[in-house]
Amino acid sequence: MDDHMVIFTRTFDLMDWLLPKVEHFPKLYRTTITQRMMDALLDFNEALYMANAHNGRTRETYLRAADAHLDSLRLYLRLTHRWQWLSDGQYHHVSEMVREVGRLLGGWRKQSR
Repeated sequence: MDDHMVIFTRTFDLMDWLLPKVEHFPKLYRTTITQRMMDALLDFNEALYMANAHNGRTRETYLRAADAHLDSLRLYLRLTHRWQWLSDGQYHHVSEMVREVGRLLGGWRKQSR
């Protein structure tokens, strides 16, 4: 299987781990930070599928969009950790998941050029 196809499995694993966690974040922030984090993750996943469905410049456009969504997710994860919504262990775990997905995305972008 191509390396860029592994990204779909790893992204699903990330979503499967993170989405239930955000249900326990403070209700006050559910329509702001929590929603933005979930949107970034879901938009990232959607951009991957769109990139897979296209080629050439269109694919690169979607891969760049995915990269931007992943950067947003990283920001929200850092904030949730700083605000102690995620423990050190949880933050370390999710950071490793995001790092692997980012590495796979970078490889796909390099391959598609």
